[in-house]
Amino acid sequence: MDRDTPFGPERDAGADPDRDARLAEAVERAQRGDEGAFADAYRIVHPGLLGYLRGLVGEDAEDVASDAWLEIARDLGRFRGDGAGFRGWTATIARHRAIDHLRRLGARPRPARLGQDLLDLPAADDAAGEALEALSTERALALIAGLPQDQAEAVLLRVVVGLDGPSAARVLGKRPGAVRSAAHRGLRRLAKQLTGRGR
Repeated sequence: MDRDTPFGPERDAGADPDRDARLAEAVERAQRGDEGAFADAYRIVHPGLLGYLRGLVGEDAEDVASDAWLEIARDLGRFRGDGAGFRGWTATIARHRAIDHLRRLGARPRPARLGQDLLDLPAADDAAGEALEALSTERALALIAGLPQDQAEAVLLRVVVGLDGPSAARVLGKRPGAVRSAAHRGLRRLAKQLTGRGR
């Protein structure tokens, strides 16, 4: 994927326009050399990005996130887009670093411990966010880890990182319909497990 390609302004209903506006402004200032603005962008994006990486590489998420942030800082001047686009761009970079890491280990992506940072994120205004927020950390981690890989990654990108369908599809290199379908199946499976019908 060409990292210079702008991510579109399309957003999920659960997106936070104020957060994305703050993020877009911080990114613009950071691109002009404001180090404090880069720190602001980091604080807005990092919790979701780290939760996503924990779903891919487990306990190595912090190391992979560090590699991703080095690349993000290096290539920041090439980014074109808005706040939601920046989240998608950073998720793409993080996913590439995670895949590189797993190749070095000879492993495949896998759902794993997502950590407290997943549950510290503001909940989206949808059933998935409310369901995850209501669960204990252990229960949430066990449920997401139990999803098939395509569903787990789609749910992580849509709910944890907060990407819309087309942005999540660009991160995964898949068609938006395939990602929406995987996320829907994953969330439906989680809902059944929460209500006791999935056993």
